[in-house]
Amino acid sequence: MRAALLLGNGGPEMLVVHDDVPVPTLAAGEALIRVAACGVNNTDINTRVGWYSRSVTSGTSGDGFAESQTDDATWGMGGLDFPRIQGADICGFVVEVGDGADPALIGRRVLVDPWIRDADDPTDRSLAGYLGSEHDGGFAEFCAVPARNVHPIESDLSDVELASFACSWSTAEHMLQRVALQAGQSIAVPGASGGVGSALVQLAKRRDASVVAIAGAAKLNDVRSLGADHVIARDTDALVDAVMAANGGPFDVVADIVGGGDFGPWLDALKRGGRYVTSGAIAGPVVELDLRTLYLNDLELYGATVYGPEVFADLVGYIERGEVRPVIGGTYPLDQIGEAQTAFAEKRHTGNLVITI
Repeated sequence: MRAALLLGNGGPEMLVVHDDVPVPTLAAGEALIRVAACGVNNTDINTRVGWYSRSVTSGTSGDGFAESQTDDATWGMGGLDFPRIQGADICGFVVEVGDGADPALIGRRVLVDPWIRDADDPTDRSLAGYLGSEHDGGFAEFCAVPARNVHPIESDLSDVELASFACSWSTAEHMLQRVALQAGQSIAVPGASGGVGSALVQLAKRRDASVVAIAGAAKLNDVRSLGADHVIARDTDALVDAVMAANGGPFDVVADIVGGGDFGPWLDALKRGGRYVTSGAIAGPVVELDLRTLYLNDLELYGATVYGPEVFADLVGYIERGEVRPVIGGTYPLDQIGEAQTAFAEKRHTGNLVITI
C-alpha cells in the first residue's frame, strides 16, 4: 500500500511516501480500514518535531527542535518507534475484521476514536496510546485498529468533512465535559480559529453558553460565523481586559490551547470558583502561576488529553444529528503531506486541514 512514513524527529523532510508498505495484518478483535481521508492535527506536528520533550520550552513549530530528547518526545513522555505512520483523524470503510470482531462492520463508513485504550482496563489512562503515535495511523491506504474504536456513521457529510472531526473535536468536547460547561455560563476561547478552537466555539454554543472568541484579525469573520457572541482580535492592546469587557465581566470558564505569556491574565479573567482547562500550549508550555490567584479565588485547573470512550460516542451523535458542522481549511493529497503539515504549522487557515488518500 501507499503510506507516508515518518523516519525520525525533525522537519517535514522526515516524511517520505512509499508505495511498497505492507498492508497491516489483523490481530484478533481488530478491523482493517480502507482510509478515504485523514485530518492533520497538532499531535502529528508536535510528535514529528519532538516538541513534547521536556527539554523544549518554546512554542510549537513545524521545524525540528535541536534540543529535543528522543526518549521523551511523545505526548506520553516516551520514545517513538520509526518508521511510524502518523494520522489520527480517519474516515474510511471497513474492509475486513479479525477474529472476534463484528463482521457486520464490513462495508460500513466509519470514524475512528484515536485513543487506543487497554482492552482489559480502558479506564486506566496510563495504559492508553494514540493513533499515529504509539500505533500506526491513517496517512496510508489502510489502517488496522481495535474494532471497539470503530464508529459507523450515517451522515450526508463528505469523507473529507468527516475526517476533520476526530482529534480536534473530541479534544474540545473533552475539555467542555471536564469543566461541565452549562447553559447560560460564559466561556473565553483563545485560539478560536484552529481545529480545537473552532470546535470549542460550536460545542459551547451547542450548550447555550455565551462565547467570546479570540483569533487573528483576518479570521474574525470566520470565527463569528461559527456562532461566537463576540470576537476579539488577538493583537488587541490589553487583550484580556478587552475580552472581559466584551463579556461584561469575568468568565465561568477559559478553554485555552495557547498558553504562553497570557496564562496568568486568563486566570485573572475568571470568576471566583471559575474553571480553566487546557489541551495545548502553542505559544509556549512554561508559564508563570501566582498561587494566590489560584487559591484566593477558589479556581479549578484542568488538563484534557485522554478521554473516555463516551466522549467520542457523544461526538458521533452530534455529527449524525447535524448539531455541528465541519470547518475545512484546505485539502492535500497524500504525496503532499509535508506541505500540509507545513501549512498547518503556519496556522494561516481556519478549521482543519485534511489529507485525501
